[in-house]
Amino acid sequence: MSKKTLRFGLPKGSLQEATIEKMGKAGFNIQVSSRSYIPYVDDDELEIRLIRAQEISRYVEHGYLDCGITGYDWIIENGSKVHEVGEFLFSKVSRRPARWVLCVPEESPVKSVKDLQGKRIATEVVNLTKKYLKKNGVQAEVEFSWGATEVKAHELVDAIVEVTETGSSLRANNLRIVDELLSSTPRLIANHASWKDGWKRQKIETMAMLLKGAMEAETKVGLKMNIAEKNLASLLESLPALRNPTISSLSQKGWVAVETIIDEHVVRELIPRLKAAGAEGIIEYPLNKVVY
Repeated sequence: MSKKTLRFGLPKGSLQEATIEKMGKAGFNIQVSSRSYIPYVDDDELEIRLIRAQEISRYVEHGYLDCGITGYDWIIENGSKVHEVGEFLFSKVSRRPARWVLCVPEESPVKSVKDLQGKRIATEVVNLTKKYLKKNGVQAEVEFSWGATEVKAHELVDAIVEVTETGSSLRANNLRIVDELLSSTPRLIANHASWKDGWKRQKIETMAMLLKGAMEAETKVGLKMNIAEKNLASLLESLPALRNPTISSLSQKGWVAVETIIDEHVVRELIPRLKAAGAEGIIEYPLNKVVY
């Protein structure tokens, strides 16, 4: 009997590092060699292919890949018919989605998309831009840009459609945002036939659950402390627990241990309040996964 395997598309490029890091936290150790587009993974049931994010949705749709991670923007740009398993905000920088925006030079007279009638636009997302123009009843020439699109806006074209997270690169290039076409986040997608296969679906769902758990854990920490039973009620009022905290008896009579999971950003304000409420031996520890 042949070994069951799941062919998984890893996005080459801007999402690559973040995806490998998150997969590592989910429990899948992936190593990429500069000489091969087939990375190593410590799971015999997984076959990984390193493919540009722009192409993954097409390869998933056509069945060369069972599943893969790519941006929502490329699924829409390619018009791919795939099953969406889950959404994952990978960006550590801002935790914001990537936005495809229509931009013009600061000094341009263009105020809205309507002002681009008969003009020329450069972009990597040609189909998305054409759909947007059609929706707005504007006829303009859309040309594919191989990169350095921001530079073209000042000399070669009237406007560009470019991707941004924070907008800082656009501002640095003296560009002004006229409109937003699409907000995009990374998605785990599956081929429809693979999703109907019981074994493959379970494998994909397990990966999605572990990935989500690893990402949930990134912003949270565990907190453990001891407290006298008589002070427990006032302590619990100070504790914004993820769920009800776990309380267990200690061998020392009249004392209990309290354990909970909280958002990391509130810890620095919380610990002094816990100490003031009578908590002792407070321990903060990192988490690998939080699975609900």
